[in-house]
Amino acid sequence: MLSKFTHEIFLYASGLLLLRVLVSLFNSTKLRQCLLLSASYLFYLTWGLWFLPVLIFSSIVNFALGEFLRRRPTAARLWTGLTFNLLLLSFFKYLPLAAGGAAHFGGVPWLSRIALPLGISFWTFQAISYLLDLYREEPLDPSLLEFCLYMAFWPTVLSGPICRLPNMLPQFRQPVVLHWEDVGNGIQRILMGLFMMILSQVLAAGLGPGQGVDAGFAQSTRVLGGLDVWCLAVGYGFQLFLNFAGYSRIVIGAARIFGIILQENFNHPYLSLTPTVFWTRWHMSLSFWIRDYVFFPLATLRSEMWWRNLCLVIAMFIFGLWHQGSLLFMMWGIYHGLLLVAYRQWERLRLRFDSVYLERLSSLLSWSITFAAVSLGWIFFRAESRAQAAQMFRAVFSPASYAHGALPPNLYRVTVLVAVCYFVAVWINMWLDKWSEAGESDQVELEPVAPQQPAGTPRHIASSSRMPVQIFAALARHRWVWAVPIVAILSLYLLLLLPLEGPLIGPMMYQIF
Repeated sequence: MLSKFTHEIFLYASGLLLLRVLVSLFNSTKLRQCLLLSASYLFYLTWGLWFLPVLIFSSIVNFALGEFLRRRPTAARLWTGLTFNLLLLSFFKYLPLAAGGAAHFGGVPWLSRIALPLGISFWTFQAISYLLDLYREEPLDPSLLEFCLYMAFWPTVLSGPICRLPNMLPQFRQPVVLHWEDVGNGIQRILMGLFMMILSQVLAAGLGPGQGVDAGFAQSTRVLGGLDVWCLAVGYGFQLFLNFAGYSRIVIGAARIFGIILQENFNHPYLSLTPTVFWTRWHMSLSFWIRDYVFFPLATLRSEMWWRNLCLVIAMFIFGLWHQGSLLFMMWGIYHGLLLVAYRQWERLRLRFDSVYLERLSSLLSWSITFAAVSLGWIFFRAESRAQAAQMFRAVFSPASYAHGALPPNLYRVTVLVAVCYFVAVWINMWLDKWSEAGESDQVELEPVAPQQPAGTPRHIASSSRMPVQIFAALARHRWVWAVPIVAILSLYLLLLLPLEGPLIGPMMYQIF
């Protein structure tokens, strides 16, 4: 198993290195774009032979729709493009699910067997954002080659981040210059993402048979106590975060090696003090897409507060529906919409009374409420049925259920250990960021390292007293130099010593969306 995993990593790294070298050899922008597009199509082709024709068909039609809309940006032409994309997405993503449910009533059985092209939700939303930007008369003029590359760019084609053409087009047209800082940061991100995905698999599979989060959700919920449900909810939240954020780091790092900067997808979401802040830090490319193209246009139709609150619920409902057309995902979206509305009402209440007590509510309490509310929401996201979700919520809100437990102790230990390590790692990273910023401005804002030098102190002595600070700031700024080997060693440790069952790196969880 390990040899197979090593072989796949070697092939991926070799292909990445070869592509980077080839891209550097071409002086022509168009030739570089052709090479990147060919590599993107070849990469996507390895996931399914017939997936690629769907992607190419969508790219060509959306480019033509964009040209049609550019000539006269009317609402009718915009809705023609939106309808095409929504129908294409629904045919592959929602029709099979509906057909499967209707099969019991004499539906068409073959519709339920339609396979979902990987990444269709992501690149379809990219196409929709392009059409909406054209309708807003954004100055976009991609060639067919550039638009196809935007739709199929190999790091993002499977599971995002969702890109926008105003950000990508200038980068596709810029000359590719080899910067070792980009290469180093890219490698650091890739290895860190790989390490995060391995940790996600540890949470999913556990340290032994039946000791992981997946096994916990697979057993009967009738035996689960309140603490068990909290452990599964928090454990799955970190499993999903480590998996998707780890994948996003790999993608962003791979693009960075080519000098292309992608939008960040996660920004320490579990440090959020409010639900509103959480949704500016979790799956940011999709969250901001929903905000810019769904919530804002709807919210501007009316000025009443009830309408803006309703728009929040509608936007989050669409957020859940985008993931999957099942009732549980719709409930997850509505749950978070109501959570955002409740927070807004709390903010209005706090401002109305202008209470010193309300103003000074502990940040720890605010974080605890937000973390608990978000964690409970993952029950909708992960539960295998509505009955299981209902049973788990009953256990959470039943005091008597906390008297017993059914999960293995190792699952508790791993969940707590991963959570604690996450917060410690985030704190260290933020601390290093402060040192890095201080080094750039040559002002250390943490604590003085050396006492004030008396007047008349020779310049070389005063500068040498700051030398350790400058060295540490440089190490913080170029941390990929020492972080890469540390992360590589930790990854090898997990791969060699942990008795994981199944694939060492499971499939990216968001590929099912």
